[in-house]
Amino acid sequence: MNTKLTHNRAIFLMVAVTFMWSTAGVVTRHLEFARSFEVTFWRAFFTVLSLLVILPFVRGRDVFRKIRHAGLFFWLSGLCWSVMFTAFMVALTLTSVGNVLVTMSVGPLLTALIARVFIGHRVPPRTWVAIVVAGAGIVYMYASQLGSVSLLGTLVALCVPIAGATNWTVTQHSHDQGHDVDLMPAVWVGAVICCIVTLPLSFPFQANAHDVALLGFLGVVQLAVPCVLSVRCAQILKAPEISLLQLLEVIFGILLAWLGANEVPASPVLWGGALVIGALVVNEVIGWRQRA
Repeated sequence: MNTKLTHNRAIFLMVAVTFMWSTAGVVTRHLEFARSFEVTFWRAFFTVLSLLVILPFVRGRDVFRKIRHAGLFFWLSGLCWSVMFTAFMVALTLTSVGNVLVTMSVGPLLTALIARVFIGHRVPPRTWVAIVVAGAGIVYMYASQLGSVSLLGTLVALCVPIAGATNWTVTQHSHDQGHDVDLMPAVWVGAVICCIVTLPLSFPFQANAHDVALLGFLGVVQLAVPCVLSVRCAQILKAPEISLLQLLEVIFGILLAWLGANEVPASPVLWGGALVIGALVVNEVIGWRQRA
């Protein structure tokens, strides 16, 4: 991908990426027969197929040959991607779109914690405050809905930001050692692992043609294309910019589920989500200004 990408274009593209990501919830709500692991399998299957076509264009024809010689950190990254892909779709079948997206939004704060523990990155005081505030928002959101929210769905959704934070820590550690992980083929590896793991759990298949078409859309438009584009944007935009723009997925996702599937977010989700997002926004903006 040699097309010149300016900063402004990267911002616009990242907004489009978050919108594509946000379609998962509303599309999932329109499935007729596919459930749980079958949903995850079909989305990953179509992601694998689409990346087989996309990756040679953006990474060269020998991209898959290079995968065979990739190091440990590359495969760990692929494993993290597979956990994110699997947990996200399963969580959407267990709890509301709003609960899943707000839980996922704590990713940048979990990243700071995990990077501090495992590779010694310093966590500034403002981030500790943000972690406490965001944690309070999550606790309020779920404590106010005890009995009406799936605890299992919450725990599964929490696997997404944990895996994402682990992925960032692994790739950053590899970079510090002089070996950059190519995230685009790592996404493909993650989708392959997801397919292999969820296939036996998907039987007997129940999806009809309507469901398969929607899941094909998710595999290509909601996952494969935006993941490739987000990696490209990350080469231009700074980490705080990426973190802030990714929050649009929460807003877009809740709105789409509300308008497209009549899934009205509960009041605790809105208030708890506001605490989480507000904490992250303030943390990133202060950090951005300090580095400027």
